[in-house]
Amino acid sequence: MKKSAGLLMYRRTGAGEVEVLLAHPGGPFWRGKDEGAWTIPKGEYDEPEDPLAAALREFGEETGFAVSPPFRPLGEIVQKSGKRILAWAFAGDCDPAQLRSNTFEVEWPPRSGRRQSFPEIDRVEWFALDAAKRKINPAQCALLERLAVAARDAPA
Repeated sequence: MKKSAGLLMYRRTGAGEVEVLLAHPGGPFWRGKDEGAWTIPKGEYDEPEDPLAAALREFGEETGFAVSPPFRPLGEIVQKSGKRILAWAFAGDCDPAQLRSNTFEVEWPPRSGRRQSFPEIDRVEWFALDAAKRKINPAQCALLERLAVAARDAPA
């Protein structure tokens, strides 16, 4: 069973509303997909690696953005594929235009013998929680709901 760990960056608008930074996966499979395709920046890890350390590493590799504690645990969710994701939320801010993602290589087009490189994350955007719930992988919606509860109890 695959396990991933990720971070959900959030910020408050001038009106006090919570916005979250979601990532759109790169590569040809995800091109043209929108609702239900977005995700928190995350990546796989194996024991004995600490899941939070993996989440920090993956966020840095996939976005290039700085992170700072505290990291609020959002618990675990299980995606339709069976992949388990542990997540943490943290307050932060960034300019999506400054995204710097690592890349992966894949044979494309399939069976062409040609390998192409694609960014792991092709873009990030800030979304209000209601919009984020439509954009994010449906299983990850629970993370947004948990963040909404935690953010209500956190200082502005």
